[in-house]
Amino acid sequence: MTYLSSKWFGQQLSWMVLILTGIALTQQASIDQGNFYTAGVVEFRRENEWRNNLDGYVEIINSQNASATDIIVFPEATLNGIDSASLVPHPELQINPCLMDPQFKMYAEFLVQLSCTARNSSKYVVINLSERQLCSDTPEDTRPCAPSGYNIFNTNVVFDRHGTVVSRYRKVNLWGEPRNTTWMPESISFETDFNVTFGHIICFDIMFFKPGHELIAEQGIRHFVFPSMWFSQLPFLTAVQVQSSWAYANNVNLLAAGSSRPEVGSSGTGVYRGGDGTTVSTMQVGEGQRHIYVAQVPKYEENSNKSVKRQLRSVGSQEFKMKRDNLELYETIALNTLMERVNGTSATQEICHGRICCHFELEWRLMGQESTASSYNYNYRLAAYDGWRDEESGDTNYVRNCAVFACIGPDLADCGQLVGDLQPRVAFDRLIIEAIYPKSREFLLMPNSVLDNLLPLEPGQFEWLLEELENENELQLRFALAKSLDTQNLLTFAIYGNYYDDECTFGAGTPEKDLECGFKPKDDGAATLRFSNFILLTLSLTLAILFK
Repeated sequence: MTYLSSKWFGQQLSWMVLILTGIALTQQASIDQGNFYTAGVVEFRRENEWRNNLDGYVEIINSQNASATDIIVFPEATLNGIDSASLVPHPELQINPCLMDPQFKMYAEFLVQLSCTARNSSKYVVINLSERQLCSDTPEDTRPCAPSGYNIFNTNVVFDRHGTVVSRYRKVNLWGEPRNTTWMPESISFETDFNVTFGHIICFDIMFFKPGHELIAEQGIRHFVFPSMWFSQLPFLTAVQVQSSWAYANNVNLLAAGSSRPEVGSSGTGVYRGGDGTTVSTMQVGEGQRHIYVAQVPKYEENSNKSVKRQLRSVGSQEFKMKRDNLELYETIALNTLMERVNGTSATQEICHGRICCHFELEWRLMGQESTASSYNYNYRLAAYDGWRDEESGDTNYVRNCAVFACIGPDLADCGQLVGDLQPRVAFDRLIIEAIYPKSREFLLMPNSVLDNLLPLEPGQFEWLLEELENENELQLRFALAKSLDTQNLLTFAIYGNYYDDECTFGAGTPEKDLECGFKPKDDGAATLRFSNFILLTLSLTLAILFK
C-alpha cells in the first residue's frame, strides 16, 4: 500500500516501489546483531473464559520459542471482554501493577499477572484488552456517559521489561464495536531500551489516516505494533495482503498479531520488514491456533535475499468464512466476453467508472483440455470503481480501484468467492493494469493481489511503477505481472486506491477548490502566456509590415 500526502510526497516517492508478500516459516535473513531486535507475534484463538486466555498468554511468553524475543505482540480482543474490563494506569504515572497491586485491588488480575510475567521474562509485552475508565476522569468530554459511569475502550497496553505500563493507546476507528472513543483521537508511540520507537494501530485503524499514516507523516515513526481481529474480505482486503503491503509501501516494520478464528473469517499474523517484505506470516484455516512466530527485525532499512516457503493448496469456504465486497457497484466486463471477441489469446480493454479509467492488457492460455467454460472452472472479470466503499460496520472510505478478480460462475454475484477445488479456466502469461490517479491531501495506493491460498504475490512476482505527471497533480501507475511468472491460481490483481474521506482530491471539485488545496492549475498559466506571446508577436509582425 502506498500512503501519500502532498506535503511529503516528494520525500517518499523515491522508495515507493511496492511488492506484496506471502507466507514464510521462521527462517531469518542474516542481520548484523547490533542492528536488529527480535520480535514475537502471536496468532491466538480466544476462549470465553479470560482465565483460560491468560494462561495461554503466560505459557507463550514463558515458552522456549519466545526466549530470545525483545518484544511480544498479542492480538486484539483475545484476552477479556466488557464484563471483565480493567482500569489501566496512565503511562506518565510509571505504575508497575505487579509490584503496586499484588492483591488486584485496583487492576484486574490478568493485568497484574501479565505485568509480572513481563517482569519475570524481561520482555516488552503488548496486549490488547477491554478497558474501563470513569467518565468523570475526562470532564472535557461532554458526550453522554453510560449508566455505569464508565467509558469502555478497545485499548493496547505495553509493559516494559520491568512490568511497568509504559504506553496505552485507545482505538480510534471502531468497527461496529460496543466501545467508546476518546474525546480527541489519539496518535500514540512508545520508546524501548533497544532504541526503537513504535507506533500503535489496532485492526481497522490501518484503513484510515489517523493514527498510522499520521504517525509516519508527522513523526517519522518506522516501527508499528498491530493487534488485530481482522475479518478478511475478497477480493481486496484479506489480512496478510493488507499487512504486508501497508508495511512495504510506508517502508516501516510492522509486527502484526491476529486473532485465530477461521470459522468466522479471522486470522492473519506476520512480521513485515518494510521494503524487504515479509519475514514470517500465516493465514490459518480450520480450528485456528495459539502460536508465537519469531523473527529478527532490522532497526534500519536493509536489503536481503531470502526464499519464502508457501502454503500451496487452495482454501475452501468450509475452512474459512470469507466476507465479500459489494462488487455490484463496479463497472465490469467478463473475460469470457473478451475471449469471444478476439481471435487469439490476448486482448486490451479500457473500463471507466466515475473519474477513473483503467487500461488492461492481457495474454492467457487455456488450462487443460477444455476450450470452453465449464462448471469445473473459475474465470475472471475486469473492473473499475470510483466511489465510497460499502462497509456494513464502522466508518467507510472512498476508493478508486482497477481490478481483475476471479468468479466461480458467469454472474457478478459469483465473484469475490473462495474457489475451493475449482480449477482456473486460464493462466495469465501477461497481465498489465495502467491508470492515472489524482493526488489528494491524504491517500493510499496499493498493488493488490491474492492467490487461492489467501496469500499475496511474493517480491519479484510483479512490477509496480509509479510516475508523477508533468502537472504534478496526478500519478501514472502501472501494475504488471513479472514477465517470468506463470500464474495459474490468481484470485485478485488490482490497483487499490484508498482516498480516506476524499478531501482535497485534485479535480474532484472546482478549479478554485484545487487552488485552495494547494494544487497547481492544469497548465500553471503557461498556455495562456504562450498564447499571449503569440498574439503579441503576430501583432508586431503585422505592424512592421504595414509601416515598412
